[in-house]
Amino acid sequence: MRLVQVPLDMSFADALGQDGTDMPDAYERLIMDVIRGNQTLFMRGDEVEAAWAWTDPIISEWEAGQARPEPYDAGSSGPDEALRLLHRDNRRWREIRS
Repeated sequence: MRLVQVPLDMSFADALGQDGTDMPDAYERLIMDVIRGNQTLFMRGDEVEAAWAWTDPIISEWEAGQARPEPYDAGSSGPDEALRLLHRDNRRWREIRS
């Protein structure tokens, strides 16, 4: 293996030219890591269970009720309801500047 600096746009084939054509895609790399026993890109079982313990009640509430996540425009401060939730406690989001 040899380390090479590439731009952060992650286009290895463009950055590495002919050498980049042999790069495995994300799924190939993941399968290779499984075969080799490299667990660095995988969560442990207890981490997965903790993640689901946190999200299961949220999903259950969505399924039981009529409320659904509110869509909002990318780059915005989020849905209006999120702003109202903060404003009721005299709090404000930090303004997003582009």
